[in-house]
Amino acid sequence: MTDSPAARPDTPSWVYTLGRLALAPIARAVYRPQVEGRENVPRTGPVIFASNHLSFIDSIAIPIAAAPRPVRFLAKSDYFTGRGFKGWLSRTLFTAVGAISVERSAGQAALDALEQQRRILDSGAAIALHPEGTRSRDGRLYKGRTGVAYLALETGAPVVPIGLIGTDRVMPVGQRMPSLKERVVVRFGEPLDLSSHGPASSGRARRGATDEIMSAIHALSGQELAGTYNEPPAKNAVEKIKQVLPHERK
Repeated sequence: MTDSPAARPDTPSWVYTLGRLALAPIARAVYRPQVEGRENVPRTGPVIFASNHLSFIDSIAIPIAAAPRPVRFLAKSDYFTGRGFKGWLSRTLFTAVGAISVERSAGQAALDALEQQRRILDSGAAIALHPEGTRSRDGRLYKGRTGVAYLALETGAPVVPIGLIGTDRVMPVGQRMPSLKERVVVRFGEPLDLSSHGPASSGRARRGATDEIMSAIHALSGQELAGTYNEPPAKNAVEKIKQVLPHERK
């Protein structure tokens, strides 16, 4: 059975369309984002926006800066499953800014998330991803995981690197309400064609393409390089062992 257009993740809903029209002017007026390199945003066709990750509002800043180009991104399913008015508000807000619900975990859920993103790109749409995986708590730029490169090599979509500056001051990690005193800078780099690295099935190709993406992001953001992966704190001895063993981070 095929998905109906309303259920397909590559089809923007009326809530998303209306939300962009309502939220974008308000956000621009409040935060006065400085957008550089807007000419590097492709008007049509599949594209991956790959950005550093400093704050919760990063996924809101990118679609606003890329307008009028619609941008989709994945968000954890918790934002869509709440009950009551608060749950409805969260679900409506995240749908309005282009979020798509996904289970954030390893195994089959991670593969399903990649498949969702591939479908969006195959439809000719744009997606935004953070190769670091999670927000940087110390402001440094961490090594990228290879999922973004896999999607680029698998679909042939160009990658537009983005350097976000100031989002961590507008809404630091752990802060519930954004500051109205800070200004955000969004820098779009030139699109990257990563096909020269090889096929998506090659681990070496994925790693090389990922490193090229992170180098471009670093040039735009100017962050200090961490030189390691941004791992969440280990909860037990097994997780600590896994973190120190060499393995490819998806």
